Amino acid sequence: MPESPTDPNAPRAPYMRVLEALTAAITAGTYGPGDPIPSEAELCKTHGVARETARRAVRVLRERGLVETEWGKGSRVTGAAKQHRDESAGGEE
Repeated sequence: MPESPTDPNAPRAPYMRVLEALTAAITAGTYGPGDPIPSEAELCKTHGVARETARRAVRVLRERGLVETEWGKGSRVTGAAKQHRDESAGGEE
């Protein structure tokens, strides 16, 4: 998977914007372990993207172990998200 370009003005794939917004919200603690993240429909409306774009962003979060998805119930933040949040903060206490 391509990484984000270093130039903040460079064009990015729409799923990357959704992915970065969700990752930032998880890292900031807006969504904690066990909390549901917005549905695909909500992500589409909030970010102005197609449903497949929202799915792709959630799929990447799932691959990174930050969320788990249960069919018919949506996606929830995993306990691994807390570890990710701690690592992002430098892991210092």
